[in-house]
Amino acid sequence: MSHDTEIQGRSQAQYEFDRRKSAVQMRKQVINFAIMIFLTFVAFATVAADFAPTFIKPIILLLAGIQVVLQLYSFMHMDDKHAPYIGVISTFVWVGAVIAFTFFLAFNTIIWW
Repeated sequence: MSHDTEIQGRSQAQYEFDRRKSAVQMRKQVINFAIMIFLTFVAFATVAADFAPTFIKPIILLLAGIQVVLQLYSFMHMDDKHAPYIGVISTFVWVGAVIAFTFFLAFNTIIWW
């Protein structure tokens, strides 16, 4: 059985370009992962240090918000400006985040007041 698929090899220049690009992407992901691990450690250390709950809750929420942004940009590839429809995807993600924050704020206001 024969297929009419043509296999094209990459040139050495294309191979080197792809390899450098992959190395840069991997380095960025490892650095972002290390930052997220550090932020998690800071959150656990804050709780273990037995600070006042009025200090712990905002700090943990701030660290969680930073981690969400880092995860969106690094692991969900929102930092890739050349991806197809990235503008539409970014718009939906950030509009969803604003709506979620509004609901969070509204329900916390209803419950606490």
